[in-house]
Amino acid sequence: MLSYCQQPPSRHQGRPKRLRHGRKVDLIQQFEPTSHRSRLHRFQLEVDKLPIAKLKVPRGFKIEVYASGLANARSLRQGDKSTVFVGSRVLDKVYAINDQAGKREVKTLYSGLYRPNGLAFANGTLYIAELSKISKVEKIEDNLDSPPKPVTVYDDLPKDEAHGWKFLTIGPDNKLYFNVGAPCNICMPSPAHAQLRRINLDGGNPEVVARGIRQVVGMDWHPALGQLYFTENSRDWLSEDVPEDKLNRLTQPGKDNFGYPYCHQGDFTDPELGWGRSCDEFTKPIALLGPHSAPLGMRFYTGSMFPSEYRNAIFIARHGSWNRSKKFGGDIVLVSLNEDGTVKSIDPFITGFIENNTYLGRPADVLVLKDGSMLISDDFNGAVYRVTYDGASVGR
Repeated sequence: MLSYCQQPPSRHQGRPKRLRHGRKVDLIQQFEPTSHRSRLHRFQLEVDKLPIAKLKVPRGFKIEVYASGLANARSLRQGDKSTVFVGSRVLDKVYAINDQAGKREVKTLYSGLYRPNGLAFANGTLYIAELSKISKVEKIEDNLDSPPKPVTVYDDLPKDEAHGWKFLTIGPDNKLYFNVGAPCNICMPSPAHAQLRRINLDGGNPEVVARGIRQVVGMDWHPALGQLYFTENSRDWLSEDVPEDKLNRLTQPGKDNFGYPYCHQGDFTDPELGWGRSCDEFTKPIALLGPHSAPLGMRFYTGSMFPSEYRNAIFIARHGSWNRSKKFGGDIVLVSLNEDGTVKSIDPFITGFIENNTYLGRPADVLVLKDGSMLISDDFNGAVYRVTYDGASVGR
């Protein structure tokens, strides 16, 4: 048995020994803070070098560059006055994209934060989730040129680097929901890990609403049912094809357990920790999203610009696999639902982020704007793209 101090890094836990010193490039190292700064040119390309011409969209849709120069652009939120806020995961920054009369300006609102991936917005207040605390900034859109210092509202959080970054959303109950990931690839998590929590907007009344969740980097609320849907990244190093990542639905807050670390993809018990357990003990995923596809941001489409069949469907940004020999994901998929919220179909919506088994870009989040168009963040290129629809062009 290895002692605690001899355990491999979290990303290698569960990795077969024969692969630990193999020739595969450990791509996750490229996204660590210490190495990322020396590679910024890869994540902040000039507009004319962005892969926009390679991206394929359905007929009638158009994709274009909305903003560039936002290194490691991740989570997206829109303010009451239409400012678009952008978080980052491996950098220390939160950006704002301000659109004035069609001219967009990118501002760095904050530097010096620690993994400020999670963002939420309500009633003029921006909420920022760092690795181990959640803060708020009131009246942020009135102070974009001189933003106030964020005020901490909640910091009773673990400080683990592995899966420590957060995603934020505000529920119909006017509470903040966020993830606390497992501090490992595969392990027995503490009672404070592998869960979803909610708090009041002032940080009070913390509650665990779901357990058995390895890592979540995207969630949204069904517009009609009011239920929380979220993507989940499953464990690594069992094989290149198992387990698949998941789309989950929370129907029993405080009771739902989605199986980690005992069960993966709803029907596969873990060979290390699943002995004596059954996947039937746990809440099943509502859909499987492919092996190691890394589904991140997701949003229900609630706009009116796209055709009616897109209404209340889910767009999911699949960031793409990091350790498969043949890359998988790296796209935007459309999840169409039945009236009861179950999944009807999953179809490709935007492809082209992978060419010759090489990433040209990596989608991280999606956001439906007030005008019905949709934004996509690309943390590989430090850019945000905009998708629009023109029905008149279909008949031409």
